[in-house]
Amino acid sequence: MALVGKKAPSFKAAAVVNGEEIVENFSLDQFIGKKYVLFFFYPKDFTFVCPTELWAFQEHLEEFKARNVEVVAASTDTEQSHWGWLQLEKNKGGIQGITYPIVADTNKTISYNYGVLNGDFEWNEAGHLTATAELIAYRGLFLIDKNGVVQHELINNLPLGRNVKEALRMVDALQYFEEKGEVCPANWEKGKEGMSASHSGVADYLSKH
Repeated sequence: MALVGKKAPSFKAAAVVNGEEIVENFSLDQFIGKKYVLFFFYPKDFTFVCPTELWAFQEHLEEFKARNVEVVAASTDTEQSHWGWLQLEKNKGGIQGITYPIVADTNKTISYNYGVLNGDFEWNEAGHLTATAELIAYRGLFLIDKNGVVQHELINNLPLGRNVKEALRMVDALQYFEEKGEVCPANWEKGKEGMSASHSGVADYLSKH
């Protein structure tokens, strides 16, 4: 079920912050009313496509910060696994130097509540999650506004890495709409004009393009 237009599921979980500090009871709720959040899931530590994505977000981190966006990652690994990967140098496949928080969804409930949990599982009569294979997260990405509402989501299958510049474009589009009250047409980019959400607005925009 899509989360767009709904409150982002709340959680408290351990996370590694600033590449070294393990924080218990980390929550996205701390940003409500203050910051936008780009919350993304990746499948697994110590893998192949995943570090390319984590580094791509780190390389654009200042651009997100300039837009008042907090970047937060999560996978179903433990906080100890996250910490260990963060101590491994980049040229050895590690993510040493990543500074944004990485959440440990060890009980899989965060991934489940965000609709990105991959694997064969079910809930038993006692309400416990049972699985017949390893449970990991798809590459889910959620743009959450300052009210805690999901405004954009994207879910990729495991082999398909994401485009970080597209994530920035979606932040720009959301903030443009909030500021100007105009909607953003296909392929809109920061610096381009939007259009009014009306028949005349659409006709006027199309006549110019």
